Amino acid sequence: MRPLHVLAVDDEPPALEDLTYLLRGDHRIGRVLAADSSDAALRLLEGATVDAVFLDIRMPGLDGLDLVRVLGRFAEPPAVVFVTAYEDFAVDAFALKACDYLLKPVGRERLAEAVRRVAAVVTAAAEGPAGAQAQNAAAADPAADRIPVDVGGVTRFVARADVAYAEAQGDYVRLHANGAAPLVRVSLAVLEERWAPHGFLRVHRGFLVSLRHVEELRGEAGHWTLKVAGRELPVSRRHSRELRDLLVRWSRTPGGDPS
Repeated sequence: MRPLHVLAVDDEPPALEDLTYLLRGDHRIGRVLAADSSDAALRLLEGATVDAVFLDIRMPGLDGLDLVRVLGRFAEPPAVVFVTAYEDFAVDAFALKACDYLLKPVGRERLAEAVRRVAAVVTAAAEGPAGAQAQNAAAADPAADRIPVDVGGVTRFVARADVAYAEAQGDYVRLHANGAAPLVRVSLAVLEERWAPHGFLRVHRGFLVSLRHVEELRGEAGHWTLKVAGRELPVSRRHSRELRDLLVRWSRTPGGDPS
């Protein structure tokens, strides 16, 4: 494929310099533009077309998330990679269909992986409907939806399909997946809205459960509990009927799709 044209955006001069240096060092990138604010980025994009934007989030004026929302209204929006010191915005970033989310300081290898993802998106777009169809199929795959988790300064990704249940803990949610229980900064209500179409049900004010991971549903004297990943969880009265109906439909439908 042809060399990529990219735009780096950061309001801190040292960070912007480091980012553009790393981008220019990648053999897949041909041209690197730089802007020190979202407004400057939009002015540059009036006269230039880029394949991707690598940008910070916390910036004066229009922040990175707002800039991406503006870019989304372009006829051909560029791919987006967030490069930030803050992990708190990862869920919002991926909701905006970001290609990747990098935590500063960014290493050469980690940036190279982000460039690889951008190149894949650009290639798929260049292939027309067939490429777009492949991208849409990947997005529809439950395993393709991942949530970023910061562990000791390293961002790892947990696949939605691996999550047995999510547990509310204040402004955070603890994901229970494959024996691990990472904490992520997102509300249970937000996670419920995004994952409900993929077989997750809010069974209690504190728990969001994956129907595919339910092992047992038990009712006694009008009180219901279910067993998920070896743990017994409460089911609120108002959710018990919906849960029973969905579990029956889930078990009877090929592929386990309760919709």
